[in-house]
Amino acid sequence: MPDHPFLVHLLVPLEHKVGSAGHVIVERTTRLPQPIMIDGVPLAPLVRAVLDSCRRLGSRQDVSALLADAVQRWASLPELFAELDAGSSRGTAIPREALHRIADGARSAAEVDAMKVWRMTGLPEPLWNHELRDENGEYIATADGYFAAVGLAWEIDSYDFHFGKQQYAATVARNARYAAAGIVVLQTLPSRLRTEPKRVAAELVAAHRAALARNRAA
Repeated sequence: MPDHPFLVHLLVPLEHKVGSAGHVIVERTTRLPQPIMIDGVPLAPLVRAVLDSCRRLGSRQDVSALLADAVQRWASLPELFAELDAGSSRGTAIPREALHRIADGARSAAEVDAMKVWRMTGLPEPLWNHELRDENGEYIATADGYFAAVGLAWEIDSYDFHFGKQQYAATVARNARYAAAGIVVLQTLPSRLRTEPKRVAAELVAAHRAALARNRAA
């Protein structure tokens, strides 16, 4: 793809014999979407735009990050799968694989981002996706990251997966179980792992320090 500071991806009917030029990427298609008008400019729906971008990215990491961000912010997995199934199969192997990973783990891309932030902290590596049980064997939670030495759980909690009415109640119940077990929990939104990595790293270090101090005072 040409190295331009700004690229325009233009969809045109298949019968139009128009090629790409400069910063404009022209894609001829038999399936023009119903446009969304913004300031008089017809734009493709976001789900279509995201998947068209994914088909051209090539990088599994970039595709996974873009799709995970879409799911966490405004798109649903059924919408994305439906759009993927409706279009051409060309270039869909990586996006389809990434969507299935997100559907299976819901936060796989966010966990990759979390690992990048953790590496900035200098802290010992946590146990990732670690199931915690109390002394009676009762389930507490499966922490995204758990610093066992200080009893600190790090949860990457997105709006979509944790802050619907039922999901919110489940999150509150989970945090109550953490508190009852004497485990400190730090909650981080996935988007902040990318937009504020240094600040999140500082918060993680501070939470680890506080948990360590609490253990020493006990």
